[in-house]
Amino acid sequence: MNNCQTTLQEKLEYNQLLENFILGCKKSQKIGMEYERIPVSKQTGEVTQYSGEFGVCECLRSFAKEDNWDYLLDENNIIGLKKLHDTITLEPGCQIELSIEPQEKIADIKNRIEEIDAAFEPILENYGIKLLNLGVSPKTTYKNIELLPKRRYHLMANYLWGILSDVMMRETAGIQVGIDFKSEEDAMRKFRLANMIMPFATAMFANSRIRGGVDTGYQSFRALAWLNTDNERCGFATKFQDGMTFKDYVNILLNTPMIFINREGKTVNINGQLSFKQFMDKGFEGFEANIDDWNLHSNLYFPEVRLRNFIEIRNHDCVGGGLQYAIPALYKGIMYNTDAIQEVEKLLCKYSYGEINELRYSVARFAIGAKIKKQAILPICKEIVNISYQSLKNKNDNEETFLEPLIEMLSKKKVPADMI
Repeated sequence: MNNCQTTLQEKLEYNQLLENFILGCKKSQKIGMEYERIPVSKQTGEVTQYSGEFGVCECLRSFAKEDNWDYLLDENNIIGLKKLHDTITLEPGCQIELSIEPQEKIADIKNRIEEIDAAFEPILENYGIKLLNLGVSPKTTYKNIELLPKRRYHLMANYLWGILSDVMMRETAGIQVGIDFKSEEDAMRKFRLANMIMPFATAMFANSRIRGGVDTGYQSFRALAWLNTDNERCGFATKFQDGMTFKDYVNILLNTPMIFINREGKTVNINGQLSFKQFMDKGFEGFEANIDDWNLHSNLYFPEVRLRNFIEIRNHDCVGGGLQYAIPALYKGIMYNTDAIQEVEKLLCKYSYGEINELRYSVARFAIGAKIKKQAILPICKEIVNISYQSLKNKNDNEETFLEPLIEMLSKKKVPADMI
């Protein structure tokens, strides 16, 4: 009887695939931030490995005890910590990601990050670890970085193709921003615009020039790594067409190859043998698709901008010195003001999908020195930031000040990579 009930509950219908996006519609205008940093030895500058007496695992274990965080486990391995709505998780190469509960005020995000950092710093000091605000490991390359003992990461490492996929997984660190949407129309308008902004933002926050101890010649080697990782699940998830819907995004996911599913605590490797649509239609080795499979598959899709029950804007190098808060400020000023959205749309709609897609390759190397349609992008970047600045200033919350370090840097025709 129990087996029958399980089968009935697990049978997946097409309308369930839309539910997470539909339920994401909300009235709030919060900002979420995920902040990845690279742990290195203060003594050697090499990436701190997961295992060992002074490794990241033991460091997290000590911090959990000291500051009352709960463990996140994968087969009894510590892969992160959780405290209320905040998490500290580990990326494949032990990059430490701090995910803050979404807030209405950027100052509240900043205060929470600083609070956690202040509590974490004595533990890091005891373990001789420093967290770097860089987009790529400046000294240690992936061959010398231990892969985190998390089942998902090992399957991804074996599956993801592209000549720099290992660099992306083990060496890079970025900052991601989450924004809310109030309706399907609002979601897809913001989704389209965020994709159009993305290469310009990648350029402004480029901060991964040094890799393996040498100057790579790229202002954002991190962006280059993503350009050379599995283009079936990375890149743009839209061609900027008007009238895109949740169903259109679902159909993109349906036709993306699957990596694996979970069953009874174990992984079943699919390794790209079929798309999710094929899995729904005919199953795989006796397994039928369920909603957990869909949620996992959605999270194994890595476009520049990802649609969830919020919009996740992804492709920024990790930066510090106050610039990390300019990233959420930039999007808040634009995405929560209809006039600002219209202004940025007007600024960017003159460029085609192909032109903006090509720009992704140019900004990896030249950052704000790149060109689009033979035009320098620096003035365009400045205008995008100015639109956001004026929008925030008009709200009288003093949040435009978070953009001032970015404005000052652009006025000098610089990006973070130029400061290294």
